Amino acid sequence: MNTNLCASPDGRDSLGALIGMVRGEIVRAIEADLAAQGADLKFTQFHVLKRLANIGPMTATELARAVDLDGGAMTRQLDQLEAKGYLRRTPHEQDRRALRIELTEAGVALWRHLHESNVATLERAQKDLSGDERTKLLDYLQRVLCALREKN
Repeated sequence: MNTNLCASPDGRDSLGALIGMVRGEIVRAIEADLAAQGADLKFTQFHVLKRLANIGPMTATELARAVDLDGGAMTRQLDQLEAKGYLRRTPHEQDRRALRIELTEAGVALWRHLHESNVATLERAQKDLSGDERTKLLDYLQRVLCALREKN
């Protein structure tokens, strides 16, 4: 790999800057794949569908936490995805005040269609890493995340 194409001018990007740039490139790649497949979705909507597909039905609050959105932004995303027919809000079984968010059949079908593209995008992002390097990278990132989430 030609690292000069990816290096900053001074070669000293911070951890935060690098993580931000990697996230930005992953978002752009996934949105390009979504557009190429004719899916009328932005990354955040894709992320909501992915979380529901992988974790299953949950409340809007739980989903907002899972995709790191505030309540207002989550409501907008849910409204748009519900209007497209990809999810529905149903009464929560134990809490009358809450709604459960779940994928519709169309949402499940769309996720199945988009899943392979998502896997391929993430594979491309790691193409220059060995299996051992991928394992270590995942471990390092999980440890950084845990350290940041610790309540001292």
